[in-house]
Amino acid sequence: MASTSKTPEILARLTGSAEHAVATLRALGVDHAEVSVGVGNELEVGVRKDEPELVKEAQSSGLSVRVMRSERVATSSTTDLSKDAVEAFLKTVVEMAEISEPDPMAAPPSPDELADASALPELDLFDPETDGIDAARALELARAGERAAFAADKRITTSEGASFSRSSGHGVLATTGGFVGTRYGTYQSLVVQAVADDEGGKKRNGMYWTGGRFFADLDDPASVGAEAALRAVRTLGASKMPTGQYPIVFDKDAARSIVGLVASCVVGDAVYRKRSYLAERLGDAVAASGVTIVDDPLVSRGPGSRRFDGEGRAVRAIPVIDDGVLSTFLLDTYSARKLEMSPTGSASGGGGIPHSSVSNFYMLAGELEPEALLEGIETGLYVSRMMGFGFDAVTGTFSRGAEGFLIENGKLTRPVGEITISRNLDDILLGIDAIANDLDHRTSTAAPSFRVDQMTVAGS
Repeated sequence: MASTSKTPEILARLTGSAEHAVATLRALGVDHAEVSVGVGNELEVGVRKDEPELVKEAQSSGLSVRVMRSERVATSSTTDLSKDAVEAFLKTVVEMAEISEPDPMAAPPSPDELADASALPELDLFDPETDGIDAARALELARAGERAAFAADKRITTSEGASFSRSSGHGVLATTGGFVGTRYGTYQSLVVQAVADDEGGKKRNGMYWTGGRFFADLDDPASVGAEAALRAVRTLGASKMPTGQYPIVFDKDAARSIVGLVASCVVGDAVYRKRSYLAERLGDAVAASGVTIVDDPLVSRGPGSRRFDGEGRAVRAIPVIDDGVLSTFLLDTYSARKLEMSPTGSASGGGGIPHSSVSNFYMLAGELEPEALLEGIETGLYVSRMMGFGFDAVTGTFSRGAEGFLIENGKLTRPVGEITISRNLDDILLGIDAIANDLDHRTSTAAPSFRVDQMTVAGS
């Protein structure tokens, strides 16, 4: 496995703790239990105008558990992993279960539904270099990014700061059903926020970041800072555009936000609680043909990748929207029972309250270069950033603040700001008529740039 030399030792220790907890719970007479034990390391630093503003480093460890007895459930967690303390803690959790209200829907996977722990996928999620990045080096990386922003353009007058963070973690999930699975991963990111002065005392912010499981995959600080500066200065002079209906091109960062709204509407909890406009739409065309949105926990080095789900089930890539058609929801055991459907291996919260969740949730890329999305648009809007939280998951109503650039005769012209874009999410997805090839997996929810036939813009 791609990991630090200490990984086998750490996992062996955590596995011992998890198996001891499971044995203790069996002796206490539970019907089922899931135990999650983990340790982690984190570092976060920040600078502003070359001076340190934040240095925070922490180590964590903990054990969480879910127990079931006679359809009664209890969950709890502790940070004291000593043997005696864990045994006392588990006894208390079982007592909590005995006095809880019965829930007939709360049931574990059967043993034959669990993943084969000896054949879990290797997803290349752990970088041995990550934990070796100390505070001094992290501060220098942040400083280098901020300095590059100031050096890139004299119109950058100040900074909202630059930050670098890194994290690593090891964990084990063990169940009384016989599953024992290990997980381990790292992540690091660098963020730079540059500011340019505009007319009327307005400040134009430009933010850019890079991140990934492996440090070597990050963009260098100089390019991150330069891009942050470019994003700030290119919005100088931004003004409203006339109110109307226009074709809209979402760049991949703004497009990711749209796909994230879809994610919130296909997880089991939202569906069975009727908090999703897609709850009764299974099998319907909910997006344009050619639009496929996948939940894929098996992406190599993916930010949302996982070897198994939070209940010990095997995981797989799932086309949620397949060529425009809503083909499935993402379900854990509980939501699957509520909906009288089958679980999809999409549980999170192992050792706690399970709930369905996405892993790497993304729209498949198209074949067009991003610039080709502008072709044929006489007047339109290129959206590079959205603000606010104007989305109603029950109705699909969407309305958010936006900024970007006016599109005229297939070209980006002047910067646009202080506008609102709106349309029902259902119609946005059905109105996608072109998809670019610029998908990347910096984030667990991702999308390529895409074009929508029209949306309402509220401007001047």
